[in-house]
Amino acid sequence: MANSPDILIVDDESDIRALIGDILEDEGFATRRVGTAQGALDALTDQPPAMIILDIWLKDSDMDGLDILKRVKKTHPHIPVVIISGHGNIEIAVGAIKQGAFDFIEKPFNIDQLLVVTRRAWEVANLRHENISLRETRNQKGQLPAMVGQSPAFRAMMGQLDKLAQSNARVLLHGPVGSGKMRAAQHIHAHSSRADAPFMRLSCAALSAQMDDTGAFDPTPWAAAQGGVVYLDAIADLSQAAQGYLFRVLTERGFMFQGANDPVDLRLISAHQTADMPISFRQDLFDRLAVIPLDIPALTQRREDIAPLCGHFLHQLAQTQDLPPRSLTPDALAVLEAQVWPGNLRQLRNTLERALIFGGRDEITAADVSDSGSGEDSAVSLDPSLVGLPLRAAREAFEKAYLAAQIQRFDGNISRTAQFVEMERSALHRKIRALGIAGDDG
Repeated sequence: MANSPDILIVDDESDIRALIGDILEDEGFATRRVGTAQGALDALTDQPPAMIILDIWLKDSDMDGLDILKRVKKTHPHIPVVIISGHGNIEIAVGAIKQGAFDFIEKPFNIDQLLVVTRRAWEVANLRHENISLRETRNQKGQLPAMVGQSPAFRAMMGQLDKLAQSNARVLLHGPVGSGKMRAAQHIHAHSSRADAPFMRLSCAALSAQMDDTGAFDPTPWAAAQGGVVYLDAIADLSQAAQGYLFRVLTERGFMFQGANDPVDLRLISAHQTADMPISFRQDLFDRLAVIPLDIPALTQRREDIAPLCGHFLHQLAQTQDLPPRSLTPDALAVLEAQVWPGNLRQLRNTLERALIFGGRDEITAADVSDSGSGEDSAVSLDPSLVGLPLRAAREAFEKAYLAAQIQRFDGNISRTAQFVEMERSALHRKIRALGIAGDDG
């Protein structure tokens, strides 16, 4: 959490403050430690923490822990507060939870319990922070960052997303890594009746790893999404135990999670890289998650969008990197359009960010973005051994590589390729047949 990366520990006993702080710092958390109510309020004003661990009784203070809790919930409702309670104060601690405390830890506390409760509260704090940032972005600009494109594949996808926003059905988004699945889920949420409620991204690998001893999910992050949307990222990462528990929740409990007091009203949107699930994934759970499956196209399926995407990313990056805006030369755009992008939108954005930082001062040239694709199927390039060939053989090899790259750039459309390379279409047909290049007419 960028603005509040620490845990505020409030306890009037210095040895308790030191013990909790040392344990948490050994686990990688940053802490601040105060012993009075006024110290807690000053720390809260100076820089709101990610979370607070708060003792109920504070000697030599005008306020007790419950008074501070009420103040925090009024001024910083998104900050989780964990109450520290002595054995005789359990009823008070339970009452504190009803007033908004995240959880309580009984003195003398168990270190494992302290760490479990802290990690859960920290995770919820981060989820709430992400949701607040999302809302602020939408409020400042009137909408989420734009989804950019003009290709038929993009327009078809947007039409489906807009229809899905009007329903409450579970959706499974499938598409390759970096294709924008989470952004598509955010679009559904932002244009739905749940737009004012949270959007929570949950990692399926983390859900599996954090299942408790009873074989259940921690209900806290789900409860934090009350009324909104939960985005399950990479559902193939769910363990068998996690699949079984989620299936029971979906079929028997109506989002009544074990350990929760009330059912949670939320919508599920899941994501996976392909339309087919691994054999190890439960078919009955898959059927419930994929009530409506939707394909998110790879960047190579929407090459027409590369030019507007580049403009969008360059403008966005110039603002966030505090760099002067720069444009692409026609040659640079041609190189990017000819690439195969296994990392899709994410890889294209990263390539442009590197070019902005390390490229020339005026325009981004072809040299700044060359070799930006990766893998065996990247844009066709000249063989280094070309220099050892006679002119006729080298010219033929160059023509083959050049025309293959242009055909790939224009998605096999011979008419558009011929127009760009300034050849008659019939002449280009003869040339690609002679060189053994495959292409689809369009």
